Amino acid sequence: MEITITEQAAEKISQYREGKQGLLKLKYDAEECGCVMCGVTNLWLVNQLEDDDYAIETKHGRIYVEKSKEVFLDDVLTIDFHEAANCFQLKSPNQYLNPRMSLIDKTESHKEG
Repeated sequence: MEITITEQAAEKISQYREGKQGLLKLKYDAEECGCVMCGVTNLWLVNQLEDDDYAIETKHGRIYVEKSKEVFLDDVLTIDFHEAANCFQLKSPNQYLNPRMSLIDKTESHKEG
């Protein structure tokens, strides 16, 4: 799998992470969707990784992906930021996987505050 983070997305991620600790993860979340096939991919900032998470190196640092959820993603992905909508976008050459992707702080320090 190859992930490209655009300059604009990298800048927004950097601004969001300023003063925060954590690992950046591309999370396919089907928790409240009723079916694993109806999940949504978002960016999560996490303290710990899950057993099947692995790192993908990008020009703008490391991002983690769940091996077991790769089936829901394309082999070539781009994380971009859409200024007018004020949100991230996850896309591949063939489709938008999430045109309104969020960056969610799931770290313990965020939960305490």
